[in-house]
Amino acid sequence: MARPRKPLLSRERIVTTALTLIDAEGLPALSTRRLAAELGVSGPSLYNHFTTKDEILDAVADTVIAKVDVSTLAAGGDWRAGLLDWARSYRAALAAHPHIVPFLAQGPGRRPTGLKMADAAFGGMVEAGWPPAQATRVCAMVRYFVAGSALGSFARGFVDDPGAYDPADYPHLGQAHLLAEHQRQVDEGAFEAGLEALVDGLALHHPERVPPKV
Repeated sequence: MARPRKPLLSRERIVTTALTLIDAEGLPALSTRRLAAELGVSGPSLYNHFTTKDEILDAVADTVIAKVDVSTLAAGGDWRAGLLDWARSYRAALAAHPHIVPFLAQGPGRRPTGLKMADAAFGGMVEAGWPPAQATRVCAMVRYFVAGSALGSFARGFVDDPGAYDPADYPHLGQAHLLAEHQRQVDEGAFEAGLEALVDGLALHHPERVPPKV
């Protein structure tokens, strides 16, 4: 029998299939047995490429983070524009794969792509004049804000049944059943408003704006 032109498995194929499974069914659905079944191979075959399930998750997480663009911030210049670009790109990457967000929220650990993003963001803030301790807090703040925004939809938290929100019980939720219909407008609008407020507030604390203590 002729040997196949391409190997049955590759790291890329494993990671892509794992991410597809997580997107469809959530993190609990991922196991090496289930992943092997989705790939049409035996479980031990995975261990030729990954030692543990956590290694697979790390690779999946780095694949998502690889879509984040931190170049504006890393290039120096206006830190506000850089922070806005980074946060928007970061949210877009996470919002496309919300089920992986709880794993990503644990931090980059030893993942190369996650660490490169953190290094670029922190370095860009320091280059922009932020003391290291403050730059750390700013980067952490952005991560908290972005992860929370990408984790779920505020608008989808309300059902589209107008009878679900009796004015006698909820006098201010008479239009809440319409939120799901306008999910993108509501959720993205809230993110943009919060992000701009965050950056405007940070600007007041930049060392150039804070008078020295006497």
